[in-house]
Amino acid sequence: MTPADPATAPDGVPPAAATPPVAPTPPVAAPPPEPPVTAESVAAAVQPEPEPLPDLPKPSWLRRLIIGRPRNLADRNIFHRLSLIPFLAWVGLGADGLSSSAYGPEEAFKTLGGHTYLAIGLALVTGLTVLVISAAYSRIIAEFPHGGGGYVVATKLLGRRAGIVSGSALVVDYVLTITVSIAAAGDALFSMVPLQYHVLKLPFEVFLILWLTTFNIRGMRESILMLTPMFILFLLTHALLIGAGIVLHLPQAASVASDAQQGFTSGLATLGAGGMLLLFVHAYSLGGGTYTGIEAVSNSVVVMREPKVRTARRTMVYMAFSLAVTAAGLLVCYLLWDSRHVTGKTLNAVLTESVASELGLGWPFVMLTLLSEGLLLGVAAQAGFMDGPRVLSSMAVDSWMPHRFSSLSERLTSGNGIALMCAASLAALLYSHGSTSALVVMYSINVFLTFSLSMFGMARSHWRKRRRLPHWRRSFALFTFGFLLCGTILIVTTVEKFAEGGWVTLLVTGSLIALCFVIRAHYATVTEKMRRLGDGLMDLPPVKTPASGEPDPRKPVAALLVNSYGGLGIHTLLNIFRTFPGQYKGVIFLTVGVVDSGAFKGEGAVDDLQRETQEMLERYVALARSLGLPATGKMLVGTDVVAEGEKLCLNVAHEYPRVTFFAGKVIFQREKWYQRLLHNETAAAIQKRLQWDGLTMVVLPARVR
Repeated sequence: MTPADPATAPDGVPPAAATPPVAPTPPVAAPPPEPPVTAESVAAAVQPEPEPLPDLPKPSWLRRLIIGRPRNLADRNIFHRLSLIPFLAWVGLGADGLSSSAYGPEEAFKTLGGHTYLAIGLALVTGLTVLVISAAYSRIIAEFPHGGGGYVVATKLLGRRAGIVSGSALVVDYVLTITVSIAAAGDALFSMVPLQYHVLKLPFEVFLILWLTTFNIRGMRESILMLTPMFILFLLTHALLIGAGIVLHLPQAASVASDAQQGFTSGLATLGAGGMLLLFVHAYSLGGGTYTGIEAVSNSVVVMREPKVRTARRTMVYMAFSLAVTAAGLLVCYLLWDSRHVTGKTLNAVLTESVASELGLGWPFVMLTLLSEGLLLGVAAQAGFMDGPRVLSSMAVDSWMPHRFSSLSERLTSGNGIALMCAASLAALLYSHGSTSALVVMYSINVFLTFSLSMFGMARSHWRKRRRLPHWRRSFALFTFGFLLCGTILIVTTVEKFAEGGWVTLLVTGSLIALCFVIRAHYATVTEKMRRLGDGLMDLPPVKTPASGEPDPRKPVAALLVNSYGGLGIHTLLNIFRTFPGQYKGVIFLTVGVVDSGAFKGEGAVDDLQRETQEMLERYVALARSLGLPATGKMLVGTDVVAEGEKLCLNVAHEYPRVTFFAGKVIFQREKWYQRLLHNETAAAIQKRLQWDGLTMVVLPARVR
């Protein structure tokens, strides 16, 4: 609307003085002849003038603030920017192992009861076990440089069935990694506050899980950088705690040794050699939480800075040394300072208060030490958020899990997997009421199930390759010894703690294994039916005069969204021209190269994906031209197939105003609720967006009985 002219009267009629003179009437000319009525002219008459296409919706400022800006996939250095140097890998992955010193040694020491004189032997065996398992996993890294950890090792060396057992155990393990770490963090932090405030511990732990979920959706490297100062603070305070704890009581070492010798003699008299051995093995096994997290590095080789294997093995050395010294040192300090359990406090809190009192450091040192311990446990929960989704992704790529778990978010994180880990860890936390002792039992069983399978698989592999490997005896002995250690801890923990939570983790893991077989069977059935659908369409007879060139933008064209070259795409292409004969004068094939966890595995991964996607499009274009249809292909690369698909369609609509979009969709004869979870409904999601944008999209069915 234009503004009113000041010379215009209020009623809209110009004043008389402003009335112009009347011009003479020109002669009436004969009307031009009307053009003939054709289908094209009718279509042009009924088709409205195209409106300018809307811009894509922009994410809200709040979402950007929480999650951050999307990654630029065109940046060739993006993987280098996201990968981890050894120190950052030690922080993000080694913290899982190092933090277990907050609860593993305590569980083992408490199991000794009055026979604390066995703590010296327990410290030695604990340090040895850490070094053995770490050395074994360092060799696993060398043999499996693409990562995957226990799932890949068991799958490759023992078969798919063993692989899915190990993978399912790992998924539950990483859920419990988050839960145990957060529960132990709550124990450490609330050791500094009076008992009446401990009712707030569980809500506080729920908040911590949600907070870490947000950090991990932003991105792994960012979350590690934010938590690095906490890791360094832990190292400094615990080095002082253990060092001072041993040095200050060195003068009493002779007295402690004498008491230990008397206790050992008394124990032999009351328990016997067999009873003492059983007690020692029992305490050693129930302290198995000390060794959890060692496998985290081998699961995450893919995110290491090049050269990946060297970086991962150096990270393993850092973690093994720091964990062995910390865990063994704490056990020795418990014995030297005669630490006893106090209600509302961890054993580490009791020890810290004793050492701080004798050093004269007082409350500030106690607060810093326990705060750093709680914060490091929060860092350790990172391993669950980092490696849990990665294991889910590997299983999804192999069709053991819903394929949506292999998708990456715009921040190149496994958003679906992170959300699942968050929900499952919250459920475990609420079920256990935040009890670290109960959670450690559940945690240890799955950890050592995976350890045992990996050790057995590697030992078996080296035995079979003994004729080709020059130094096979050393590796075979290492993995065999590791298998015996891990198998012993697994059996003792399962038997001793079956009624105290062991049955829960076995039930959950067994149910997950069964679910994985059901999911894989479903995908195998659908894949086979799609293969049969495409068998009769692959060898189509070409027309006598194949087409060449691209479609004419002035004519009606069909744009077909395709995912891969196969039965569904070919079936949908033929369906378009069978359903709408003579309507479309060309076809445009559209696809989105999805950067998922299976593709994003190193520098150059995006380039490889672009090349493979372009080759797939060229096959479709060649097929259409052989059928006499002008054709071309267009693509985008991204992490969200729906958002990128909408963007691609809008670009095509600008170039081809008379385009109609098509997609194929698998239709089941009797659709079940779970099929929507297993199949991503991409076609329906893009159709809904394009309809809102004012564009036409038709989804053609491919029926599966």
